[in-house]
Amino acid sequence: MPFDGFPPLISSQLQYLFNHSPHTIQIEQAWSGTRYFPGSLDRFTLLIPYCLDYIKWDIIYNAEFPLAAPDVIFGSGDDGFHPFLAVGREEGDSRLVKNSLTDWNNKDPTRLLALVMELRDKYRSYQERRVGEVDDDRLKFEISTIVSREGIEMHMSSGVEKPGEVKFAVPLMDMDINKMVLACPWIHPQKIYLQVIYPVGRKYASATSVPRLKLMCTPELKTLFSIDEVKLPAWLDGMCMAEYLPQLEELLQRQVIEAVTSIDVRRKFIEALSPVLGRPLEADPVFCRRASFLVYSGPFTFLVHFFLSTHFPKQRPSLMFQSIQHFNSLGMPVKSPLITEYPWSPRWEPSQMAERISDFLVDESLNFKRLCNESQPQH
Repeated sequence: MPFDGFPPLISSQLQYLFNHSPHTIQIEQAWSGTRYFPGSLDRFTLLIPYCLDYIKWDIIYNAEFPLAAPDVIFGSGDDGFHPFLAVGREEGDSRLVKNSLTDWNNKDPTRLLALVMELRDKYRSYQERRVGEVDDDRLKFEISTIVSREGIEMHMSSGVEKPGEVKFAVPLMDMDINKMVLACPWIHPQKIYLQVIYPVGRKYASATSVPRLKLMCTPELKTLFSIDEVKLPAWLDGMCMAEYLPQLEELLQRQVIEAVTSIDVRRKFIEALSPVLGRPLEADPVFCRRASFLVYSGPFTFLVHFFLSTHFPKQRPSLMFQSIQHFNSLGMPVKSPLITEYPWSPRWEPSQMAERISDFLVDESLNFKRLCNESQPQH
């Protein structure tokens, strides 16, 4: 990620932050706060993942005093978050505690990451304390049943215009999905979470009402596994999270294992195409979700792109033709629309699938050649 416009000391801190953070942190915006160096970016808004959402913090450096520690401005809804202030038992008894800003060294590229991680940990404790103070028996019981689970994050939100609610982010399954995928390209561990949202402060809400549930995952995992299509088990009357989570994890574990196994199924299909279409020009070697072949029909030469979903072979591959000899008025290669209708059965052996597709290409190549000729610019 380029950091053009930032002074060298800030740039090195940002580079270290993005390269070494265990969370996928982003910069939402950056700007200059000094009139003496108007083109020098010395403040920015960080988007920091927390509880399956993002918290926004402004990091304020000062380009005129490059060795000074930055200020941090938290979100408008977190007025009570004072991470480096220790409050004593007596009224008015408060003091600053030693923290990442105490002996700040702007020449050390690791310091911004250390600061953000320390603040995030304290923010997590702050939210846990807020949730623990909610006067709701059902919520207190739920927390007591899952307190032993590692990695749970929680967030309390309230406002004048919307009712209060408590959100939980519950990591599921104690399994290393990264290690299950051969030659895994993922940098961060892939996780699946259950988002659980309880309304609070509603006198009319039943003590046994079903919370809002939603499965979520790290973005890269969708290449392997379609989390949106998982059907959640029913939440029975009187059920609590400690009862619900084991059956959900058992369901997910089976489906993740099936998804990993399906990689080999897709790989065998792509390999079966080689005897009839030749070696692929390009193929996805890890997840086997796509492959491209060069096809000849007499003097007419074109590419066939195969796109395989996670539901292969129940769902046939989508095909797209691309000419290497014909270009449209914009100078782009002529391509066909996605083709999803052709002879197919998920019960066929990979070799039969490949042969039937080869036969289909012989006939369809004539239609595509006609499309290419019709797409040629008229002079």
